[in-house]
Amino acid sequence: MFPLSTLAAQALLIGGVSVLMAVMISVIDSIVNNYGDVQLDINGKKQVTVKGGSKLLGTLADQGIFLPSACGGRGSCGACKCQVKSDVGPHLPTEVPYLTQQELRENVRLACQVKVKADIGIQIPEELFNIKKLSCTVESMTNLTYDIKEVRLKLPEGSDLTYTAGQYGQIEVPAYGGIREPSARAYSFASAPQEKDTLEFLIRLVPGGTVTTYVHKFLKVGDKINVVAPVGDFRVHDTQAAMICVGGGSGMAPFRSIFRDMEARGVLGERDIWYFFGGHSVKDLYFMDWLKELAAKYERFHFIPAVSEPGPGEVWEGKPARLIDVLAERFKTEIPRELAKEGYLCGSPGMLDASMEIMRKNGMTDDKIYFDKFA
Repeated sequence: MFPLSTLAAQALLIGGVSVLMAVMISVIDSIVNNYGDVQLDINGKKQVTVKGGSKLLGTLADQGIFLPSACGGRGSCGACKCQVKSDVGPHLPTEVPYLTQQELRENVRLACQVKVKADIGIQIPEELFNIKKLSCTVESMTNLTYDIKEVRLKLPEGSDLTYTAGQYGQIEVPAYGGIREPSARAYSFASAPQEKDTLEFLIRLVPGGTVTTYVHKFLKVGDKINVVAPVGDFRVHDTQAAMICVGGGSGMAPFRSIFRDMEARGVLGERDIWYFFGGHSVKDLYFMDWLKELAAKYERFHFIPAVSEPGPGEVWEGKPARLIDVLAERFKTEIPRELAKEGYLCGSPGMLDASMEIMRKNGMTDDKIYFDKFA
């Protein structure tokens, strides 16, 4: 066996070499990847000089232009699309799954995957110039379930934010703990657009989630927090078709905004609505009184809760069943096949995919199914 002094010396040597290599890599990276100043042309209308070397998504944000990014720039949502007019190299494998064949031909790229190395020209929708970063103040935080918090934020004076029920905001949190950089994630508004001075979010704690962990464990009333808003195109379409709405867990957020907005505008009772909301156990359910009150007040509003496995000691009046199984059953027994319908979905990818398959089997077409899928 080696004496402890020898092992200690070896450990120090290995540690020293590791530090030296890290420094060398940092120096080499700064030299090799020093792209200097480059020109960024936006829609042929705005030209700015930016520092090269960063991802296009962050470079645009530094200029006050915010592209949608439900995943916070991790390349897992496909929301930050823009058309690149310059040659920035071939599409990356991380981009291709999120792009159609036409988008590939038109050189649409994911801004979070494109590094700005040279002069670059891009085309983005004009409405994205209306997205702003707002410094909000935490007004209240309420535990709705064991893992979902209602977070209400006070908007800054003079913000004049306008949005459509169903849209979302990107919440930014600072570096903390072992997280070295600020992080951002998208959360649907739960507040109604008529609430001009506050925003409401329903945020579920996701194990290992950078932003959700910060919100649940570190954020306090009175803290300042940035929100990039409004983002997204999820909204109710102005038709008389019945709305088949499915949202579990924190996926209730956009529907809470939509129903509150429809009630404020006096149109909630004018079309048929089926809202399916469920959880694994009874403790996953919340806002039940509010939803039951809507169902009692509006004859055409149908609230269908579901619980798949009531926990020990929990009382559940209905038959335990998965949300998607309840959806399938109601299509057979309650929702007329010949009725004009639109699907509105918000939740996990698995739940959405299963719900859409059920809707297709019951005569609904993809062009009438709208959704927000959590990345």
